[in-house]
Amino acid sequence: MQQAERSQSESYFWPVVWAVGLHVLMFAMLFVSFAFTPELPPARPVVQATLYQLQSQSQATTQTTQKVAGEAQKTSAPQFETERLEQKKAEEQKQAQAEAQKVAAAKKAEEQKQAEEARKAEAAKKAEADKAAEQKRQADIAKKRAEEEAKKKAAAEEAKKKAAAAEAAKKKAAEDARRKAAEDQKAAALAELLSDNVQNQQALAETHGDQVAGNLDDLIIKLITENWQRPMSARRGMSVELLIQMLPDGTVTNASVSRSSGDAPFDSSAVAAVRNVGRIPEMQQLDRATFDRMYRQRRVIFKPED
Repeated sequence: MQQAERSQSESYFWPVVWAVGLHVLMFAMLFVSFAFTPELPPARPVVQATLYQLQSQSQATTQTTQKVAGEAQKTSAPQFETERLEQKKAEEQKQAQAEAQKVAAAKKAEEQKQAEEARKAEAAKKAEADKAAEQKRQADIAKKRAEEEAKKKAAAEEAKKKAAAAEAAKKKAAEDARRKAAEDQKAAALAELLSDNVQNQQALAETHGDQVAGNLDDLIIKLITENWQRPMSARRGMSVELLIQMLPDGTVTNASVSRSSGDAPFDSSAVAAVRNVGRIPEMQQLDRATFDRMYRQRRVIFKPED
């Protein structure tokens, strides 16, 4: 096919060359004729004839040129058509390539856009995850701190309870020791009473009762003092006499003012202190006669400084 096209092109070559050469020769002759044409007088008939002749010559030349061009066009038409088709095909290919490049560029831009959006979404997701992790870490720290504070508080409460229990045990031990000493003293006195005659026993009993009574007086004063709430009106030099009524088991049945201090709040605070004692179990150490004689009704003088 290429050889056929080459042969066709060669067959068109020489006619085209002859047609071009003929046109060049004609233009050259026309130029020479114009250059060597003598100047004519301005007579109108001559001018018209000349113009006619020139016009006739130009028409002939034009017809010749057109004929040669037509022959050349006939011979070169297939080649031009082929070139035109090839040029059109090349332009279509170029347009197709440009369109493909445009589509590829748009696709690449879309992919880049999607990749950028995915990157931003991933970054936002990571930031959210980091934020959640930090919040969880802070919550864990706060929880651990609260647990440590609760442990410290519980330990302090436990230490406080142990200290209170130890103090209570210490007081109880002291009270038990005092009670045991009093019981031992009572037992020794009773043993001594049983070893002598009745008269000596009675004298010893009274003496022992007085000793025990002295100890009980100190105990009564101590208990009243512990239960007394000092009023704001209490002053040094005040004194109130109280009458205390008790049962043999040590229960305080009544307390009243037998001689006032002149200050009602102070008197009332002394009466309240006696009543708050409630019961004195140590009264059971006395025999019934000593209790009736000394503690069935007992007078006590209460002073702020005491």
